[in-house]
Amino acid sequence: MEKRLYEKIVMNHRPKEHRLRNAITAFIVGGIVGVIGEGLLELYTYYLNVSSSDAAVFMMVTLIFLASLFTALGFFDKWVNFARCGLIVPITGFAHSMTSAAIEFKKEGYVTGLGANIFKLAGTVILYGIVSSYIFGIIRYFVLGGV
Repeated sequence: MEKRLYEKIVMNHRPKEHRLRNAITAFIVGGIVGVIGEGLLELYTYYLNVSSSDAAVFMMVTLIFLASLFTALGFFDKWVNFARCGLIVPITGFAHSMTSAAIEFKKEGYVTGLGANIFKLAGTVILYGIVSSYIFGIIRYFVLGGV
């Protein structure tokens, strides 16, 4: 079969992407994650009498724990398929990528499987997060005049 004919057949049978619906869903789900995070902050600050900076740490740890737990139980992937960036962009997405890589490569052993592959996806996030923060730090230094 010719390559062009094959590509035409594939394009005709590819499901249509609903970008507006995906954007609205991601916005709503991301907002829900934000509301849950804010609720956890309020819970830790007012009801458990923790300082706001410590409450922020506890809130992040709680969201990371829940995302990792739900990934290990097997239904976080279904939520991600529905919500897309609404769950992947917040810190829950980072926890999901780490946990799913750990689960996937665990059978290959702790060193060559888990240890070597746990940062497979999350490593790029860490790398570009550090590089971009360095670049923005330099820009801020020169814009604000060394403050």
